[in-house]
Amino acid sequence: MNLTNLNTVREIAGRFGFTFSKSLGQNFLVNPAVCPRIAELGGAEADTGVIEIGTGFGVLTQELALRAKKVVAVELDSRLMPVLDYTLAEYQNVKIINDDILKVDLHRLIAEEFPGLEVVVCANLPYYITSPVIMALLEQRLPIRAVTVMVQKEAADRLCAPMPSRECGAVTAAVRYYSEPRVLFPVSRGSFNPAPNVDSVVIRLDIKGELPLPPEQEKTLFRVVHAAFGQRRKTLPNTLSAGLSISKAEAAEKLAAAGIKPTARAEELSMEQFCRLAEAFAQ
Repeated sequence: MNLTNLNTVREIAGRFGFTFSKSLGQNFLVNPAVCPRIAELGGAEADTGVIEIGTGFGVLTQELALRAKKVVAVELDSRLMPVLDYTLAEYQNVKIINDDILKVDLHRLIAEEFPGLEVVVCANLPYYITSPVIMALLEQRLPIRAVTVMVQKEAADRLCAPMPSRECGAVTAAVRYYSEPRVLFPVSRGSFNPAPNVDSVVIRLDIKGELPLPPEQEKTLFRVVHAAFGQRRKTLPNTLSAGLSISKAEAAEKLAAAGIKPTARAEELSMEQFCRLAEAFAQ
């Protein structure tokens, strides 16, 4: 069943009375070259379990199922359940869960569905939930190897920005703390139906095995990061003072303890420097 053929998609939509939902950010892929590349570059292999987030009609699910040992797809839209029963009927290694990915106990899901398997995550995320989903996956410290997602180009630029750089922000720091992000390939807006108003990019986040800080200091790190980027045009003594409700003198003292010049701005700091600053505040 060719789910990138627009006539096929329309026939299935008509059969099940399905209409696309703008509120759920539903733009279905009709470029046949995209999903095979996501599946291959995302790490779907014969000894791998895959968690897919958001299925559409199952076009990426099919490609994952052809390559992986097992696929568990989490789809929020209950209207798609009978559609997926139809489009994925021939794939015995696919399980569909009708739920919100932000409410699913993923540690339990992985333990129950993928015993003995390496696990990766693949998703074509609706743009409005890109950051919450990515951060939820990273912060839970799941036993996964990588997260491969298609996101809006603007979001990809921010998520994969180097540190330090003018493009980086608080979410960049969070992503780089937990993973090694990289851009895989661009996807034009014409690859979708209905076509969105922006282009997309597929990125992969390779999860780090060891993290630079102990768990008890991570909350401090991200408080510092959010404060630092809160007023990014200002120098760090000003942003830390405002964001953490401390005096500029105390902020300058912590910066000195971390070996960071007081004239620096957040975008000028590396991940290592942010970690040193968090250690200074933790002390």
